[in-house]
Amino acid sequence: MAFNFKHLTSTKQLSRADTDAILSVAEDMAKIRAKGGSDLLKGKILAALFYEPSTRTRLSFESAMQRLGGSVITAEGVQFSSLYKGETIEDTIRMASAYSDIIAMRHPQQGS
Repeated sequence: MAFNFKHLTSTKQLSRADTDAILSVAEDMAKIRAKGGSDLLKGKILAALFYEPSTRTRLSFESAMQRLGGSVITAEGVQFSSLYKGETIEDTIRMASAYSDIIAMRHPQQGS
């Protein structure tokens, strides 16, 4: 599946074809889950950066990664991060990308 963007920050970026492709993959993932998981992402690391409370969203990303054989590193809350000391979001993402293969982030600032 190839998209016309590198970073997804809004559903407005998605074309109808993108949405159809994502839903098709979701069907495939449901089959994998029903079988008890996979090692599709073995050796891959998800950095879950949640600077805004969202238990359901955070756990959905983390459990999906683990069900596919990957692992997760986390950062929760601005007060526990370098953002609190003045580091920019861009710097945080650059740093996290050095430690992970994919980043899932939730931040209170729209567009971040």
